[in-house]
Amino acid sequence: MANPTTEPPEKPPVTKIAPRTFTYTQWMESIGIPIHRGYYIEDLRTLELGWWQQRQCQAAFIELMGQEGITSCWMAEIPAGKSLPPMHFALDEVVYVVEGRGVATVWPVGGQPKKTFEWQQYSLFVIPHNHYRQLGNMQGDKPVRLLHYSYLPVAMSAVPEPLFFFDHPYNGPLFFADGDRDVYSEAKLMQEPEGTGRWKGRIFWYSSFFPDMRAWDKLETNSRRGAGGKSVFIQFPNSEMSAHMSVFPPQTYKKAHRHGPGRVLVVLQGQGYSVMWEEGKEKVVIPWHECSAFVPPNRWFHQHFNVGTTPARYLALQPPRQFGGRSEKIQDREKDIIEYPHEDPWIRRKFEAELAKNGLTSLVPEQAYQSKDYQWQT
Repeated sequence: MANPTTEPPEKPPVTKIAPRTFTYTQWMESIGIPIHRGYYIEDLRTLELGWWQQRQCQAAFIELMGQEGITSCWMAEIPAGKSLPPMHFALDEVVYVVEGRGVATVWPVGGQPKKTFEWQQYSLFVIPHNHYRQLGNMQGDKPVRLLHYSYLPVAMSAVPEPLFFFDHPYNGPLFFADGDRDVYSEAKLMQEPEGTGRWKGRIFWYSSFFPDMRAWDKLETNSRRGAGGKSVFIQFPNSEMSAHMSVFPPQTYKKAHRHGPGRVLVVLQGQGYSVMWEEGKEKVVIPWHECSAFVPPNRWFHQHFNVGTTPARYLALQPPRQFGGRSEKIQDREKDIIEYPHEDPWIRRKFEAELAKNGLTSLVPEQAYQSKDYQWQT
């Protein structure tokens, strides 16, 4: 029997090992600039920023519910008349111009020719992987704000070393091959063959640069989502990243639908709100206007409502293809959209109440609530 007065043995000393690797979240927190979390950003134009010494600019990270370790967003502000230091980044990065006007120069490692182009507010462009970029503000009186979007969290899960992705000397295959000499010029209309690839016969626009998404009018009817809305689908050259933009009329709303995580939605025009919910759980209401941003979480239903007097327009930045989150079988895919006759009655009541606050009434036809096969006039 042990002596009850005997002191317990000392615990062996713990050897502390200095961390040599970082998860994306650890790396992000190590930078020391603001990190904005939650369900949405009310206005990207007024988002609080902090000084990022390495990038020589005011900046902030955005890690909303729904990005879920899939996609990275950060906001950079370039002072009036200044240029940021050149940066080499290992991944494709999509840039949306929130405010301002400037110039971008993009080039690969090894002294290959540079590509230079100008951008403005509402421009959208992609900077290819393993390329340098330098971004400058052409305005002498005010800063510009740029929203950067990539899949860095996924990549850093596989290679948890930040220096592997930033300013690494690796020189991969050239993005600007002979067939891509006009890569930052006018977008090309393309169609993927039926039954193949991601788009399965869908028409899409193929380019690395879209000068003004708010003025873009090359849209197709998107009857599946209702509200008489139209969409444009975008594919970036030599990249698994993509985007789409939707426009829908005032005093209407789109059908609820769901998909995979990581899509960042930026409102370009209009006044309204969205409702997001996990099946069978409480609904989250997100008010929006120009420059609001939000991210529907993985497999959460979400639904968009226009309570203003002008069309609503939003841009959806999309992660690599494996995060589509859609059902493979058509019969199961039908469960990923809620038709008007089958929606929670609260949806319609709230919509009509929100319109009434603005002295407006719904333009959703009564027939749409009676038949899921109702054909909207576009």
